[in-house]
Amino acid sequence: PALAEPAAPATALLAVPADVPSSVLLRRPDVRAAEHALQGATANIGAARAAFFPSITLTASVGTASNALSGLFEGGNGTWAFAPQIRLPIFDAGRNQANLRVAEVTRDTAVAQYEKAIQTAFREVSDALAERATLTERLQAQGSLVQATQRTLQLSDARFRLGADNYLAVLDAQRTLYAAQQAQITLQLAEQVNRVTLYKVLGGAWTDPTPPPAGGS
Repeated sequence: PALAEPAAPATALLAVPADVPSSVLLRRPDVRAAEHALQGATANIGAARAAFFPSITLTASVGTASNALSGLFEGGNGTWAFAPQIRLPIFDAGRNQANLRVAEVTRDTAVAQYEKAIQTAFREVSDALAERATLTERLQAQGSLVQATQRTLQLSDARFRLGADNYLAVLDAQRTLYAAQQAQITLQLAEQVNRVTLYKVLGGAWTDPTPPPAGGS
Protein backbone atom coordinates (compact mmCIF):
# COMPACT_ATOMS: atom_id res chain seq x y z
CA PRO A 1 0.00 0.00 0.00
CA ALA A 2 1.08 3.59 -0.59
CA LEU A 3 2.33 5.36 2.51
CA ALA A 4 0.59 8.56 3.55
CA GLU A 5 2.47 11.75 2.79
CA PRO A 6 3.22 14.10 5.70
CA ALA A 7 0.87 17.05 6.05
CA ALA A 8 2.09 19.99 3.98
CA PRO A 9 2.73 23.10 6.10
CA ALA A 10 0.29 25.96 5.70
CA THR A 11 1.62 29.01 3.89
CA ALA A 12 3.07 31.12 6.66
CA LEU A 13 2.15 34.74 7.18
CA LEU A 14 4.81 37.10 8.48
CA ALA A 15 5.82 36.46 12.07
CA VAL A 16 5.45 39.19 14.67
CA PRO A 17 9.00 40.51 15.18
CA ALA A 18 10.78 41.12 18.44
CA ASP A 19 10.86 44.53 20.14
CA VAL A 20 7.57 45.85 18.75
CA PRO A 21 7.00 49.27 20.39
CA SER A 22 3.70 50.03 22.05
CA SER A 23 3.45 53.13 19.84
CA VAL A 24 1.99 50.88 17.11
CA LEU A 25 -1.22 50.80 19.17
CA LEU A 26 -1.70 54.52 18.58
CA ARG A 27 -2.84 53.59 15.05
CA ARG A 28 -5.73 51.47 16.30
CA PRO A 29 -9.08 53.03 15.26
CA ASP A 30 -10.49 52.81 18.79
CA VAL A 31 -7.48 54.56 20.33
CA ARG A 32 -7.52 57.26 17.64
CA ALA A 33 -11.27 57.78 18.13
CA ALA A 34 -10.74 58.16 21.88
CA GLU A 35 -8.00 60.73 21.22
CA HIS A 36 -10.28 62.68 18.90
CA ALA A 37 -12.89 62.73 21.66
CA LEU A 38 -10.28 64.12 24.04
CA GLN A 39 -9.36 66.80 21.53
CA GLY A 40 -13.04 67.72 21.35
CA ALA A 41 -12.88 68.30 25.10
CA THR A 42 -9.89 70.65 24.57
CA ALA A 43 -7.29 68.14 25.74
CA ASN A 44 -3.59 68.20 24.96
CA ILE A 45 -3.12 64.75 23.38
CA GLY A 46 0.62 64.74 23.98
CA ALA A 47 0.02 65.24 27.70
CA ALA A 48 -2.75 62.62 27.70
CA ARG A 49 -0.48 60.05 26.08
CA ALA A 50 2.29 60.81 28.55
CA ALA A 51 -0.13 60.28 31.42
CA PHE A 52 -2.15 57.26 30.31
CA PHE A 53 -0.20 55.41 27.59
CA PRO A 54 2.50 52.94 28.72
CA SER A 55 5.56 53.40 26.50
CA ILE A 56 6.99 49.86 26.48
CA THR A 57 8.15 47.08 24.19
CA LEU A 58 5.30 44.64 23.48
CA THR A 59 7.29 41.62 22.30
CA ALA A 60 10.49 40.01 23.50
CA SER A 61 11.64 37.26 21.16
CA VAL A 62 9.67 36.71 17.95
CA GLY A 63 6.00 36.22 18.76
CA THR A 64 6.30 36.26 22.56
CA ALA A 65 5.07 38.83 25.05
CA SER A 66 7.63 41.03 26.78
CA ASN A 67 7.94 41.13 30.56
CA ALA A 68 6.88 44.76 30.40
CA LEU A 69 3.60 43.82 28.70
CA SER A 70 2.92 40.99 31.14
CA GLY A 71 3.69 43.36 34.00
CA LEU A 72 0.80 45.62 33.03
CA PHE A 73 -1.60 43.03 34.43
CA GLU A 74 -1.35 42.14 38.11
CA GLY A 75 -0.73 38.55 39.13
CA GLY A 76 -1.99 37.09 35.88
CA ASN A 77 -5.57 37.87 36.88
CA GLY A 78 -6.09 40.40 34.11
CA THR A 79 -6.34 43.44 36.41
CA TRP A 80 -4.85 46.56 34.82
CA ALA A 81 -1.89 47.59 36.97
CA PHE A 82 -0.69 50.73 35.18
CA ALA A 83 -1.37 53.89 37.18
CA PRO A 84 -1.64 57.10 35.11
CA GLN A 85 1.30 59.44 35.71
CA ILE A 86 -0.31 62.87 35.43
CA ARG A 87 2.42 65.47 35.73
CA LEU A 88 1.22 68.02 33.19
CA PRO A 89 -2.23 69.58 32.79
CA ILE A 90 -4.14 67.59 30.20
CA PHE A 91 -6.90 70.13 29.59
CA ASP A 92 -6.57 73.77 28.68
CA ALA A 93 -7.72 76.14 31.36
CA GLY A 94 -10.28 78.88 30.85
CA ARG A 95 -12.46 77.06 28.29
CA ASN A 96 -16.23 76.60 28.46
CA GLN A 97 -16.52 78.65 31.63
CA ALA A 98 -20.11 79.51 30.72
CA ASN A 99 -21.09 75.92 31.34
CA LEU A 100 -18.32 74.56 33.54
CA ARG A 101 -20.22 71.53 34.87
CA VAL A 102 -21.05 70.27 31.37
CA ALA A 103 -17.42 70.77 30.36
CA GLU A 104 -16.21 68.79 33.37
CA VAL A 105 -18.56 65.89 32.66
CA THR A 106 -17.48 65.88 29.02
CA ARG A 107 -13.84 65.81 30.06
CA ASP A 108 -14.32 63.05 32.63
CA THR A 109 -16.20 60.93 30.08
CA ALA A 110 -13.55 61.44 27.41
CA VAL A 111 -10.75 60.56 29.83
CA ALA A 112 -12.55 57.40 30.97
CA GLN A 113 -13.15 56.32 27.38
CA TYR A 114 -9.53 57.03 26.49
CA GLU A 115 -8.19 55.03 29.41
CA LYS A 116 -10.54 52.14 28.56
CA ALA A 117 -9.45 52.16 24.89
CA ILE A 118 -5.80 51.97 25.94
CA GLN A 119 -6.43 49.14 28.39
CA THR A 120 -8.40 47.23 25.75
CA ALA A 121 -5.60 47.63 23.22
CA PHE A 122 -2.89 46.30 25.54
CA ARG A 123 -5.13 43.51 26.84
CA GLU A 124 -5.98 42.26 23.35
CA VAL A 125 -2.30 42.18 22.38
CA SER A 126 -1.43 40.36 25.60
CA ASP A 127 -4.18 37.77 25.05
CA ALA A 128 -3.20 37.16 21.42
CA LEU A 129 0.47 36.72 22.30
CA ALA A 130 -0.43 34.34 25.15
CA GLU A 131 -2.51 32.27 22.72
CA ARG A 132 0.40 32.30 20.28
CA ALA A 133 2.76 30.82 22.88
CA THR A 134 0.28 28.00 23.53
CA LEU A 135 -0.19 27.33 19.82
CA THR A 136 3.57 27.17 19.28
CA GLU A 137 3.93 24.52 21.98
CA ARG A 138 0.98 22.52 20.64
CA LEU A 139 2.29 22.67 17.08
CA GLN A 140 5.67 21.35 18.19
CA ALA A 141 4.06 18.50 20.11
CA GLN A 142 1.73 17.67 17.22
CA GLY A 143 4.65 17.69 14.77
CA SER A 144 6.44 15.14 16.93
CA LEU A 145 3.28 13.00 17.05
CA VAL A 146 2.92 13.09 13.25
CA GLN A 147 6.52 11.96 12.85
CA ALA A 148 6.00 9.14 15.33
CA THR A 149 2.83 7.91 13.63
CA GLN A 150 4.56 8.14 10.25
CA ARG A 151 7.29 5.81 11.54
CA THR A 152 4.66 3.47 12.95
CA LEU A 153 2.98 3.25 9.54
CA GLN A 154 6.31 2.55 7.86
CA LEU A 155 7.04 -0.26 10.31
CA SER A 156 3.55 -1.71 9.90
CA ASP A 157 3.92 -1.64 6.14
CA ALA A 158 7.31 -3.35 6.35
CA ARG A 159 5.94 -6.08 8.64
CA PHE A 160 3.02 -6.63 6.25
CA ARG A 161 5.35 -7.01 3.27
CA LEU A 162 7.42 -9.52 5.22
CA GLY A 163 4.28 -11.48 6.13
CA ALA A 164 4.73 -10.79 9.84
CA ASP A 165 1.50 -8.85 10.17
CA ASN A 166 -1.84 -8.50 8.44
CA TYR A 167 -3.15 -5.58 6.42
CA LEU A 168 -5.52 -4.47 9.19
CA ALA A 169 -2.52 -3.28 11.20
CA VAL A 170 -1.44 -1.17 8.25
CA LEU A 171 -4.93 0.32 7.88
CA ASP A 172 -5.04 1.12 11.60
CA ALA A 173 -1.65 2.86 11.37
CA GLN A 174 -2.89 4.83 8.36
CA ARG A 175 -5.99 5.99 10.22
CA THR A 176 -3.87 7.07 13.18
CA LEU A 177 -1.54 9.02 10.91
CA TYR A 178 -4.39 10.70 9.04
CA ALA A 179 -5.97 11.79 12.35
CA ALA A 180 -2.65 13.20 13.56
CA GLN A 181 -2.15 15.06 10.27
CA GLN A 182 -5.65 16.49 10.39
CA ALA A 183 -5.07 17.77 13.91
CA GLN A 184 -1.79 19.29 12.74
CA ILE A 185 -3.52 21.10 9.87
CA THR A 186 -6.17 22.42 12.28
CA LEU A 187 -3.46 23.80 14.55
CA GLN A 188 -1.60 25.31 11.60
CA LEU A 189 -4.75 27.14 10.54
CA ALA A 190 -5.36 28.33 14.12
CA GLU A 191 -1.80 29.64 14.22
CA GLN A 192 -2.35 31.58 11.01
CA VAL A 193 -5.61 33.03 12.34
CA ASN A 194 -3.70 34.09 15.44
CA ARG A 195 -1.19 35.99 13.26
CA VAL A 196 -4.04 37.80 11.56
CA THR A 197 -5.53 38.64 14.97
CA LEU A 198 -2.19 39.98 16.15
CA TYR A 199 -1.87 42.15 13.06
CA LYS A 200 -5.34 43.54 13.75
CA VAL A 201 -4.91 44.23 17.47
CA LEU A 202 -1.48 45.79 16.86
CA GLY A 203 -3.12 48.45 14.73
CA GLY A 204 -2.24 47.00 11.33
CA ALA A 205 1.51 47.60 11.60
CA TRP A 206 4.37 46.20 13.63
CA THR A 207 7.46 47.41 11.77
CA ASP A 208 8.45 50.56 13.64
CA PRO A 209 5.71 52.89 12.39
CA THR A 210 5.74 56.59 13.04
CA PRO A 211 2.82 57.39 15.38
CA PRO A 212 0.19 59.78 14.08
CA PRO A 213 0.63 63.40 15.19
CA ALA A 214 -0.18 63.89 18.84
CA GLY A 215 -2.11 67.07 18.14
CA GLY A 216 -2.86 69.36 20.99
CA SER A 217 -5.31 71.82 22.29
